[in-house]
Amino acid sequence: MDVQRLRLIVQSIAFILLIYGGLFAIDLGNRLPTFACAYVPDNGGGCFLVGFQHMLSRPLPQFMGEQGIRLLKAIGIFALWAVVINKAWCGWICPFGLLQDLLTKLRTWLSIDLSRFSWIAHKRYKSVKYILLALLILIPLGIGNGLISRDWTAPFCQMCPARPILPLFQGDVSEFMIDFTSIPTMLLTGAAIILVGLMFTTAFVKRRFLCSYCPMLAFLSLFDKVGLFSLKKYGDLCTRCGNCFRACPMEIREIEEEKSIKNLVTQDCILCLRCVEACPENQALEARFAGFAFMKADAKAFLNRQHGSPAKPKPTPAQKKKNK
Repeated sequence: MDVQRLRLIVQSIAFILLIYGGLFAIDLGNRLPTFACAYVPDNGGGCFLVGFQHMLSRPLPQFMGEQGIRLLKAIGIFALWAVVINKAWCGWICPFGLLQDLLTKLRTWLSIDLSRFSWIAHKRYKSVKYILLALLILIPLGIGNGLISRDWTAPFCQMCPARPILPLFQGDVSEFMIDFTSIPTMLLTGAAIILVGLMFTTAFVKRRFLCSYCPMLAFLSLFDKVGLFSLKKYGDLCTRCGNCFRACPMEIREIEEEKSIKNLVTQDCILCLRCVEACPENQALEARFAGFAFMKADAKAFLNRQHGSPAKPKPTPAQKKKNK
């Protein structure tokens, strides 16, 4: 089974449902743990972070009543989605992730060499997404309690690169601009345009560059150890050949080096399963759902993929004689 081809098909279907679903009366709700942008007209589902920021923009006493119940309900729905599918939301469903993967395919087609951060730089900047998640929570709380101007409302959505890009697929160009209404909106919407430029330029150097700094990925990481979708490694079978690390679009070194931790869904993992597919050691890696293994590293399948086609059995001497 070509898992990455299957993943591309699933990503494409998810993209169509989330971008155009509303045109066919499809509504998956607005609590989805993925960048299904609420600014897309007639979308088929909305990103959880939009409503989450708006619900937090209330005075603290309101959270003791109905507003608090609404917030807990929203977090509960998000948590349910996160537990069931885990980081596969990022690797298999996110529309913005698909666009980055397609740009990577274009880079490969153009034969542009891939670059990697040093391991020290990778460790230094991996906390950025958690800082963004903290600001995503603290700024709306500050707005609701009169400490910060309402021009900073839903700060992440204003600066999110998905906001100007995804509406373009429905012909809406109105979000692809810098809003000069106030200094905060100018800074945030200007940052969104800069991030769009970064997405297109870095895609020809690194894979899924912006995902490394995504607060949604940070939020989903809170459910890593309870998610039904998991990635297991048997360290005694690993030869540290490095194939898994080289295949990983998020450059997760633990997948190669770690031998004691069983569940390798780390904070940056998007569960794309490229590592399992690239592993040449039988059962060294396996993907599980609700405790059941549905994909395991397979040496024979690995070798077949290297040759580009399934290996054909050698004919027996009797078959050779018959063919003559």
